[in-house]
Amino acid sequence: MDALEEIFGKTAQMTVLKNLIEHKEESTYLSGIADETGLSHSSVARVITPLIKSDIVIEKPLGKQIRTFRLNLNNEKTKLILDFYDRLNNMD
Repeated sequence: MDALEEIFGKTAQMTVLKNLIEHKEESTYLSGIADETGLSHSSVARVITPLIKSDIVIEKPLGKQIRTFRLNLNNEKTKLILDFYDRLNNMD
């Protein structure tokens, strides 16, 4: 269990957020997040929606049916989350 999970618990949304943080320079797909996290496609779709609404994650359509996702590195909330994550993981 990592430091974020110790504090906030292991939830699907936290798992998705951690995955996006670990790949913060990359765009990804729902299926890619699902594969890497072990969550179902529907779970990822459900928990990523609030992250999009809060502008922490950017959704970009790719064609008619494919959507890509990435952290919004220009958002102040995202910057705070990344700073907190980095500081928490560099303790000890």
